[in-house]
Amino acid sequence: MSNAHIPGSGWLADYPAARRLSPLFQRLIERGDLRRYAKGTLLIQEGDHGDTLYVILQGLLRAFGADDQGREITYGSYGPGECVGEMSLDGGARSASVATLEPSTCVVLTRETLLRFIGEEPEFAFELLAMVIQRARSVTQNAKRLALNDVYGRLRLLLTAESEGDLAGGEILLTHQDIAHRIGCSREMVSRLMKDLEKGGYIVQQRGRIRLMRPLPHRW
Repeated sequence: MSNAHIPGSGWLADYPAARRLSPLFQRLIERGDLRRYAKGTLLIQEGDHGDTLYVILQGLLRAFGADDQGREITYGSYGPGECVGEMSLDGGARSASVATLEPSTCVVLTRETLLRFIGEEPEFAFELLAMVIQRARSVTQNAKRLALNDVYGRLRLLLTAESEGDLAGGEILLTHQDIAHRIGCSREMVSRLMKDLEKGGYIVQQRGRIRLMRPLPHRW
């Protein structure tokens, strides 16, 4: 991992994700620290007390939880232009762990920096509130899907979403273990379902890549 304090507004041109943020958000992240992380770096540990917000400029981060036996469930994956860590800005314990899924670049902002900025620009508090509400709504929707769908239903929803609708040539870069974490079941169950779908001609699996060849059936 390497760290570098942001020298000024000129760095924004190097990151398309930063340029897509609101003008107020751009001004805020200019006050943070630009940090680069290797794949597999644990940024946030569930249960720890932290006061930092991570704004993702490049790469992909995974938020997840684990029980005492080490079994994990993935709450979501976040990419450029998104934030993680905002739920602990009240000074409470971290509600999830966060790790990098690939080499990533983030701007790290402390709670002190954020509060000072809100004091100068009170309207930014509404942007931050909207972001927190959107994240809470997403978590609620994910929980509803988990509760109302069986394992295959959750697998179908995940694969369809990850393929981004490009059924002719879209590739999904998820391992069976990744999928198991995302949909809350065992890797063995995922492997069995994926093998059946491959036999049925719905998917092709090769070298860690999954390709949907046609829309997945609603029931299996």
